[in-house]
Amino acid sequence: DKIFTRVGASDNISLGESTFMVEMTEAANILNNVTERSLVLFDELGRGTSTYDGISIAWAIVEYLHEHPKARARTLFATHYHELNEMEKNFPRIKNYNVSVKEVDGKVIFLRKLVRGGSEHSFGIHVAEIAGMPRSIVKRAQVILRQLEADNASVGTAGKPTAEKLAESREGVQMSIFQLDDPVLCQIRDEILNTDINTLTPLEALNRLNDIKRLVGGK
Repeated sequence: DKIFTRVGASDNISLGESTFMVEMTEAANILNNVTERSLVLFDELGRGTSTYDGISIAWAIVEYLHEHPKARARTLFATHYHELNEMEKNFPRIKNYNVSVKEVDGKVIFLRKLVRGGSEHSFGIHVAEIAGMPRSIVKRAQVILRQLEADNASVGTAGKPTAEKLAESREGVQMSIFQLDDPVLCQIRDEILNTDINTLTPLEALNRLNDIKRLVGGK
């Protein structure tokens, strides 16, 4: 009888509503009007708040749609919360599917094929790399991810706090602009290295600074 969608993310500045508030308002409207003959599409529900809040809200909504005696609508629920994969074990109408990928030599190939079963991994870092994120940031993110996953696997064991471990893992990571992969930063590096500050006049220094400003998008 109806098709309900909660897809995309945007705030409503004129009404003072955050992205998460808009998301919750739209989700509430769906849940208050859905019937067993409705089709519901939810995309990444709960992403605008803390991880545990988001998981809890998403889980409760899935339970509601599954168990409600008059609103058991057919639903497609896309999420990156892997914890929701476990719901299939206890709720007979829930079926997990994922869009398959293949990893080859550390690279991810998106096969764009829908297959049975839940996904155990997200590939946000790989997507960031494909989008052109500086290589130094991608490498650092991979280090942080491994540390967070290791800490999550050893919950309850004694040890240093995660933040302290991540700070220590920065050893050898130089945050100098000369080691970043951004082409603009490489140009700035070359500009500076080719400048003889011992013979530079004040006017030449201002002109050189203006050149660098233009490189980074200044007017």
